[in-house]
Amino acid sequence: MPHRHDKGSKPAQRLAHALAGLTVAAVVLTGCAVGAAPETAASSTSTSTAQQSASGEFFNTDEVHSISVSYDEGDYQAMLDAYASSGEKEWISATVTIDGTVFENVGLRLKGNSSLRGVVETDSGDGTAGETEPEGLPWLIRLDKYVDGQVYDGRSDFVVRGSSTETSLNEAVALSVLAASDVAAEQYAYVRFSVNGGAEQLRLVLDLPDDSGWNSDTFENPGITYKADSGGDYSYRGEGADDYADVFDLKSNSSSLSDDDGFTPLADFLEFLATASDDEFANQLSSYLDVDEFARYLAAQELVANTDDIDGPGNNSYLRWDETTGTFTVIAWDQNLSYGVSPGGGGAGGRTAQGGGGARGGGGGAGGGGGGGSRSNVLVERFLADEGFSALYAEALQQLRSDVYDSGVAQTRLNTLVELLKTQASDLVSAETIQSEADAISAQLD
Repeated sequence: MPHRHDKGSKPAQRLAHALAGLTVAAVVLTGCAVGAAPETAASSTSTSTAQQSASGEFFNTDEVHSISVSYDEGDYQAMLDAYASSGEKEWISATVTIDGTVFENVGLRLKGNSSLRGVVETDSGDGTAGETEPEGLPWLIRLDKYVDGQVYDGRSDFVVRGSSTETSLNEAVALSVLAASDVAAEQYAYVRFSVNGGAEQLRLVLDLPDDSGWNSDTFENPGITYKADSGGDYSYRGEGADDYADVFDLKSNSSSLSDDDGFTPLADFLEFLATASDDEFANQLSSYLDVDEFARYLAAQELVANTDDIDGPGNNSYLRWDETTGTFTVIAWDQNLSYGVSPGGGGAGGRTAQGGGGARGGGGGAGGGGGGGSRSNVLVERFLADEGFSALYAEALQQLRSDVYDSGVAQTRLNTLVELLKTQASDLVSAETIQSEADAISAQLD
């Protein structure tokens, strides 16, 4: 079935590289609560309980889970006022109950950029609600912000995602596609989410690459995880940590380097991207980057039509440096614009690209938002401009399309999620809406 690209879109450009690459070469790609008990309050004093690996008690799709949050309304209003006046996302203390397990003195703050544009306005859809509808806001829940060692299912961080759809099926399916593509990304769960005893709302909850538990479960070797800030880029700024204070954050460090020295591998990588000749780039990139994984990352983002990835307007990515191999891996983050969803609303599937990819709007500048534009990323540009790496990407795209779409893996996953929501959440979102949003995604899985 033919699919259309918007002229000049990034997926269209990547597809052109893929087709060109295939003509050049064939490249073979080769529940446990800690610090709390069911229906009892977690201790508000410091604990030294060891982190546990995620058991699947929470991050699964066997059921729609439950999270309820309670906090002081004065603290909440002060937090909103601070964000409205300065853009600062301040923490407040809350009581959080996850599937019946109660945690006291939990850190809670707003999470997101474009999804917070309506934070002091009236509700404009899931994840962009105003101050009177906190159950629709995007949140970061940090169980161990004030209580050391407090975790649930091996995680301390839980992200209540913003979405301009009612089901968030586009992000859930995209994350499943990334997992099937062997791309480092987050786990998810559906929840009934409520605040201060108010109405429940269907929300998608993710774990977070900031979390030490996520890192230890995801990566075999010690290393460092960095987050690219929304207003930054991948340009080389110097050798010191201070040079990257506004563009990268060090989120997790299990390496032998101190946090101050932890920016040295990143600076070396960015200097290589900025200064290497084309021949040096082709011959030496694999010493800095796992090129096979990066080809899969780009191919998977193409498949799910994500307009807000590493070279999208939100600069959305994490980087993981593996101390054992000395190479970087790109971690996928922020898939809620996948499958044609726009940040301002509208269901999945408005714009499509060949093989399930979605067209990106050309132009657009840097910023903290997501969607509706694009910007360059030196790593992506140089990778796809190289004949050999372009061929590697082309092969990855062809292989993943066969393995994940043509095989029916993605469609089966979508069907499972639809059944879950219709069975357990149709009182929150109508069965008709669930099916309609699913159909828009299904049309892009051919």
